[in-house]
Amino acid sequence: MTRKTVHVSMFSGGAASAYVAYQMVQTYGKENCYLFFTNTLWEDEDNYRFMYEIADYIGVPITEYVDGRTPEEVFEQTRFLGNSRLAKCSSELKVRQTVIFIEDLRDQGLEPILYFGIGAHEKQRADNLKEFYGHQALEPVETRFPLFESNIKDVNAKEIIEKQWGIKLPRMYELGFAHANCGGRCVRGGFNHYKDLYRIWPDRYMEQEEMEEKMRAMLGDVSILKLRDDGSPYTLKEYRNYLDSLNDQISEVAASLEIPAEDDTVPCVCVF
Repeated sequence: MTRKTVHVSMFSGGAASAYVAYQMVQTYGKENCYLFFTNTLWEDEDNYRFMYEIADYIGVPITEYVDGRTPEEVFEQTRFLGNSRLAKCSSELKVRQTVIFIEDLRDQGLEPILYFGIGAHEKQRADNLKEFYGHQALEPVETRFPLFESNIKDVNAKEIIEKQWGIKLPRMYELGFAHANCGGRCVRGGFNHYKDLYRIWPDRYMEQEEMEEKMRAMLGDVSILKLRDDGSPYTLKEYRNYLDSLNDQISEVAASLEIPAEDDTVPCVCVF
């Protein structure tokens, strides 16, 4: 049976995916497009405001799939703390729901093409997603990356959304976060990200720290942040003490703590 092609924006609540969604709908028409959102239940409330304003502007409703668990509940049930190296929250709450949606569409005689807001500087992530969806569902799924393929920078998309569309970006950008995933609680965020989280929303940082301590009591010596060079965990509690010490003019304890080198923050892309 030949399926009808439909175009699916992986709609994450960020500026890049919003711009990609708009371009997709302009190219293929509202009747052939979906804005697909996998809700982790950890998103910042202003992300929802942004997504619905974008959907109204584009003229296509949001199709939302939700597992029903938060990332913390996934960590507890799988007995695995999501971290900078592997995030089961993404595979359970995003990837699994996406595959279910793909097969639901196919059951209706539709064949989806997935569109991601991967930036011009993110070739490796685009390659990984293309490879992943080439094997993840029951049949290969085509993936497209308009920003990467057209060399459009993220800043250009943000300017167009605010200045031309008149839609305010999610507040997490204005507050200084590099990405707007999971209300700042992304376990793949890295040291720079968690430094920003502690500065901007210390209460949310403490929620993550308390979750990590609870998982450590359950699982042993695990952590969210990147491991030290010797392979030992670096906890959020240690990092908070380090940041506090910096504010108090580097103490001996702070000076003795070495922050592992890391790449730029790695959001889980609407992402995987």
